[in-house]
Amino acid sequence: MALNFHHDDRTGYVELNNPPVNAINAAMRQGLLDAVRSAEKLNLERVIVSGLGRAFAAGADAKEFDGDPIEPHLPDVLDAIDQSFVPWIAAINGIALGGGAEIALACRMRIMHPKAQIGFPEVSLGVIPGAGGTQRLPRLIDLETALDMICFGKPISAAKAQSIGLIQDIDDDVIEAAFLVNTEDLLCRVPTWELPFPDWDYDIAEKITQKIDQRMVGQNAPKCALEITKLGSELPFEAAMQNERNAFLTLRTEPQARALRHMFFAERAAKLPSGIENQPADMTKIGVVGGGTMGAGIAYACILAGYSVVLLEEDADGIERARQNVGRLIQSGVERGIVDEAKKLALEANISYSHDYASTANADLMIEAAFENMDVKKSIFAQLDAHVPEDAILATNTSYLDVNEIANSTKNPSRIIGLHFFAPAHIMRLLEVVRGETTSDRTLSTAYAIAKKLRKVPVLSGVCDGFIGNRILARYREAADTILMDGSTPWDVDEAMVNFGYAMGPYEAQDLSGLDIAYANRRRKDATRDPNRRYVPISDRMVDEGRLGKKVGVGWYRYPGGKGRVDDPLIEDLIREEAHFAKVTRTEISEAEIQEQLLLAMINEAADILGEGIAHSATEIDLVSVLGYGFPRWRGGLMHYADELGVPNIVNLISKLSETDPIAWNLSDVLRHCERTGTKLSDYHLNRVDS
Repeated sequence: MALNFHHDDRTGYVELNNPPVNAINAAMRQGLLDAVRSAEKLNLERVIVSGLGRAFAAGADAKEFDGDPIEPHLPDVLDAIDQSFVPWIAAINGIALGGGAEIALACRMRIMHPKAQIGFPEVSLGVIPGAGGTQRLPRLIDLETALDMICFGKPISAAKAQSIGLIQDIDDDVIEAAFLVNTEDLLCRVPTWELPFPDWDYDIAEKITQKIDQRMVGQNAPKCALEITKLGSELPFEAAMQNERNAFLTLRTEPQARALRHMFFAERAAKLPSGIENQPADMTKIGVVGGGTMGAGIAYACILAGYSVVLLEEDADGIERARQNVGRLIQSGVERGIVDEAKKLALEANISYSHDYASTANADLMIEAAFENMDVKKSIFAQLDAHVPEDAILATNTSYLDVNEIANSTKNPSRIIGLHFFAPAHIMRLLEVVRGETTSDRTLSTAYAIAKKLRKVPVLSGVCDGFIGNRILARYREAADTILMDGSTPWDVDEAMVNFGYAMGPYEAQDLSGLDIAYANRRRKDATRDPNRRYVPISDRMVDEGRLGKKVGVGWYRYPGGKGRVDDPLIEDLIREEAHFAKVTRTEISEAEIQEQLLLAMINEAADILGEGIAHSATEIDLVSVLGYGFPRWRGGLMHYADELGVPNIVNLISKLSETDPIAWNLSDVLRHCERTGTKLSDYHLNRVDS
């Protein structure tokens, strides 16, 4: 039963009932329509609609996303509510998103719980509000706020909703408050559809367009939402509603919407793998070793989640730097309005600093976030072995190093796991969970429990150099350096990838992180590098010349005054010189060729990662590429994009590239298998025999 309806005297009560978030399905839509008719037959004076549980309604039922629309359609249901002579009141007890928010708009009044939120996140799924959101919202609030909510999808609080006039009241008991509304006042309220649409303001529209261009590059839905809303100022309500519906149905079937739905479901599916016994350890106190940028970010994320934290550094100077690093993060939270004075004091009280490993004697979890050096890490784990409780979990935040080697240096390898956070650790949502050969189910399930508490998206990885994300990143950078040598520039490569949908290209990203980090990793691999594999030394020379990136004012770009980047013609001279030394004849490389080669390089490496069992599904690689490495979400992640290109096409393109460099472009066995069997990468499973 997706909806409950009953009445008491002259008040009807509709309770949306489709746990856990009261998603709006066909049964609920039919129940709402039936409730409208029943209320009219009973000549009720009002209907109060609320949600059972903690949600009002969180939008459409995901099970219906990819199928044909099922009657009754939500726009028709909401028209019936809006035009009924029995006025409805939305008692918004929890989140009201998408279709849930549109139900509220069709009601004569809206009352919210103080902790409830309301919003229109449809653009995050590649569509627009499809049941009146673009047409009713501007009739209720000012145009600029309405466009901001429709085009960017960020929900607002009850307090904000009341301040802009979207709701009439805030109350802890929304149903009782709705019942107490004066009948005459309720009947005097004009139905939403009869309210006038405000005059269109082209200056506001241009402002919104500029924000879309800055924040949602390449996405179709936001500008479509803006245009469809504009039609509301030009057409009768019914015609504007039909345009909205047509646009919604068209967008729903397009590649961007499919890609965004794929990512939506991928995040929801990021849970402890089946077959793993869910037996997480109780966690109250966490220790972090290393108070640099990453360690401080991890510590801050942990105290935000309510854990007690001890942060270890080598000496008094290190402790002071760590204290300042965490303090800056707390203060930033205050300045952003997410930490008030009381919470600031609580956060500061919940973290301590020490250089004595004895302070970890009651820690439940230790996270090592020290320098990326195996000897350093083994030394730290030896200290942890000697001081922390025997049942405590020990995690390393290594980005590349062998978790098995670290584990085998300890007394109990079963409690060792990799927890690879991404900078800034308190903001980035991805957490690579690296399971070693001996990692126990208890350790693994604890890692997933921690990820949930920290509001991270966990992705399970096996052990290899760089795990999933950094291994793909290394191949991406190698391919980019080859393109540089053969005929391009850093700014041309960066522009190509930004135009594809990345927030920044590979060279600007290196300048931001520091070129010395990748340099150290290359030196670590010198002894095992294939001597027959082409090596481009341009990045090494950059470091040798002190061009370490933005932190020193010069890298692939110059940063005069520490501000915005400018192209540096000296880099072109350096590249040409290295090409001359390597006897390479440089030729012009188009934007399309840059994009194609970099994407094919990543896809081929990712396919190998899948074939080796480092990643357990293509979907996990999609999560890593989007949440950790900037792959455009609206393209659905690296492997989803590969399936859109088509495996046969990919195999053909890589085969041509391998004619010039058979080592770097060695075609993945997984791609061969998928082409031969007609299998999508998203359907590939390691246990399939490749015969």
